[in-house]
Amino acid sequence: MIQLQTLKKLQLTKFKYLFFIILLTATFTSCKFYNFTGGDQGLAKTFEVRMFQNYASQSPGSTFEPGIDRDFTQALQNLIINQTSLDLVPSNGDLLYEGEITEFRISPMTATANQTAAQNRLSMRVNVRFFNKTKEDVDFEQPFSFFYDYPANSSFSSVKSAALEEIYERITQDIFTASLADW
Repeated sequence: MIQLQTLKKLQLTKFKYLFFIILLTATFTSCKFYNFTGGDQGLAKTFEVRMFQNYASQSPGSTFEPGIDRDFTQALQNLIINQTSLDLVPSNGDLLYEGEITEFRISPMTATANQTAAQNRLSMRVNVRFFNKTKEDVDFEQPFSFFYDYPANSSFSSVKSAALEEIYERITQDIFTASLADW
């Protein structure tokens, strides 16, 4: 009787071990087709991000903010590097991102009873052109935008860093999703 129970436990242990090995094998082989960020880079191995030109001052009501062209370009490069296995190259990448910053504007959003602004909104719009040499039917040109609201009694310089970080994060993630998320 004891030997029969021991034999059944041993068979159950072997079954659990076999099940675990099969599950582990299936998990690692499926990563070949899917990565945890959701990005689908297909056959691409490299990417290029050309400097996004700052044409915001050409839009009525928009202002020119020095350095956002460089900072935005670097934010997009860093996001793609961190979320894919693609290599950044200075030219002839399998994937190409280029475009311009077309709007950078601070607008009053809500008013107080005294007809003064209670809240301001920083808005940024970027026009992006994406080209994929390995899969040309996914190329696009599209605008992306986001905003950051802050109290009107705060100066722009006091919220600038946090505002730009949030705006860059959202816009670059939207660009990444539009170009590499193949749902």
